[in-house]
Parts: sequence; C-alpha cells; structure tokens
Amino acid sequence: MHMIKLGINFLSSPLYSFTLFIVLFVLAMKRMDIVGTKKFGMGLLIFTLVVFAWMVSDPVFFSVISLPDNIPIIILNGLVFWSTWYALYKGNQNDIRIAAGEPPIEGTPENREKVWAWPNLVYTELFCIIACTIFLIVWAIFFKAPLEEPANPTWAPNPAKAPWYFLGLQEMLVYFDPWMAGVVLPVIIIIGLIAIPFIDTNPKGNGYYTFKERKFAISAFLFGWLALWVFLIQIGTFLRGPNWTFYGPFEFWDTHKVVAENNINLSEIMWIKLFGIALPKNIFVREVFGLIVTGLYLVASVPLITKKWGHKYQERMGTVRYYLMIFLILGMMSLPIKMYLRWFFNLKYILAMPEFELNL
Repeated sequence: MHMIKLGINFLSSPLYSFTLFIVLFVLAMKRMDIVGTKKFGMGLLIFTLVVFAWMVSDPVFFSVISLPDNIPIIILNGLVFWSTWYALYKGNQNDIRIAAGEPPIEGTPENREKVWAWPNLVYTELFCIIACTIFLIVWAIFFKAPLEEPANPTWAPNPAKAPWYFLGLQEMLVYFDPWMAGVVLPVIIIIGLIAIPFIDTNPKGNGYYTFKERKFAISAFLFGWLALWVFLIQIGTFLRGPNWTFYGPFEFWDTHKVVAENNINLSEIMWIKLFGIALPKNIFVREVFGLIVTGLYLVASVPLITKKWGHKYQERMGTVRYYLMIFLILGMMSLPIKMYLRWFFNLKYILAMPEFELNL
C-alpha cells in the first residue's frame, strides 16, 4: 500500500496528472458510444467511490479533505462530473435515435406536451427551496463555519488561498504574470462566454441533447471547463500546501519542504545560454525572440489552422465570427502551452517586457 500511495503522489504532480487528464478526456470524446452508457456511468461511480473510500482511510488525505472549506468542494466535484456525464449520456441516447431515423427523446409527442408554470413549476421550486433549507440547517449544525481569527498584519496564513472559486486563477498565477492571469485572461473568458451565442449560431442541439451533431462545440467547451478550470481548482484546493508548494494527496504538508526552481525567460535562454552574451540593453532587441514566437502563434498559426480544418467553419460561420472563435481558442490554448513550457523548460515568460507591463 505504501508503494501505491507513493505512486499516486508521483502521478498527482501537475505535469503527470494534467497529461493523464487530457489523455482520458480525448479518449472519452472519441468513444462517446462507451462513455455515454449506463454501464460506463455505473462502473465509473462504483470505481470512484471505492477508490475515494480507500483514500479517506489515510490520515493525511483525510486531514486535507475534511477541512470545512474543502467539504463543499468534494460535493460540488461529484455534482459537476455527474451532471456532465448525464448530459453526455442523454446526448448519446439521442444520437442513437437520430441515426435510426427517430426523433430525439425531447421531440417525442409525450415530451413536447406543455404544462402551466402554476402549479407545476412553482410546486417543484417550492420543494427545492424546502430541501435546500433543510440541507443548509443540517450542514450548519454538524460543520463549523471556517472562520479564523481577526486579520493580523504581522501574520499571514500559509498557504494563503483565495476562495475556492478563485483558486483556478491563483493556480494560473504560477504560470502567468499577475496582469495576465488576474485581468486579461479572466476578461477574455467572460467576453468569450458572452460571445458564444453570437459566434455559434448552429441551430442543431437547440432543445435537445446531442453530441455528434455538436462534437467540436461540446468538446471545446468541456476542455476549457473541465481541464482548464475545474482541474486547476482541484490542484489549488487539495494539492497546493505551504508556500504554494505541490504536495501529493498522501504527502504531509511540511512547511520546510523546499523545491529547487530556477525559472528563466526566453530571452535569457537565447542570449545568455545559447549565444553566451549579455542581454541587449534595447528592449525590442532583447525580446526579439519572444516577439517572433508570439507573432507566429497569434498570426502565422491562423492560416495554418484555417487550411488544415478551419475552412469549413469559416464558410459556415462567416469571416468575422470565425476569426473571433480562433482568437478565443488561441487564448484558451495559451494556458496549457505555457504550463508545459514551465514544467519542461522552467520557462517563466516567453515575452518579458515589464517596461510596458507586458509579460507573456
């Protein structure tokens, strides 16, 4: 058991766990005929409960997840992944029906029948309010509120963590400049979510579940939601300890743990390590390699993407909506790219121009 726990601690590091998550995500999207079945859902539920029960038996793991702040996140994790699987299951069921020439389940006559908001909807909402109220009262009785002592300017908690819904942003700060991780990327996320209904005008999937008819849209959204947001929250909540150092699920949070990291910029790699000379004093000469890489990613990659697979989307969506979608996808993919560059090369910034508050 000890060796198994050591192996889990090793695989839980951001590099291996994120890579494993992406591999499983790609497999799930490719084999929706398996993932979107009751057998798979039930098997995954049983496997998850058995593994979680075994992990809870470890005192270190239990001490982390039993914190008052973390218990709601455990519940939310279950609800998020159950609701995601259920939507995929319903979509797979409809895809099978559509392939057989039948209408989706939501389009059958018995499901198209309309009912009055009163009393049908109002009664349902009333029962939900009562159930939630009872749940919160029971919760308040058995679990103490995670309140700490009054703020003390001479002492800061270690680790100092944001509320759980901001831990994804706090984890992004490991890989990006605070201006990028705290302002630019969140603004792009918000604008992207607002723009989705105007960019994606495909009527398929409106009013019924499906996956095959909206495979790209669903896969892209789930990747951004699960891999680049929910996953980062898990890392920041359960696997980041004192000094924001990574700890495995069975690893004791030792405040004296030291991890040797020497993060350097691309300009330092090129000028100092590769060419063996000092950094040029001119800002633009110093960052010429970062400017080239950034330009290739934001500009030169667009024609390649369009030629490879994007031309059909451009014809269907129109030029403006298509290029807006590409911009949002490139912004989203900059996060995993930067994460891997940090893990493999200890790269801090591709483009480091603090004189202009521009660090990428």
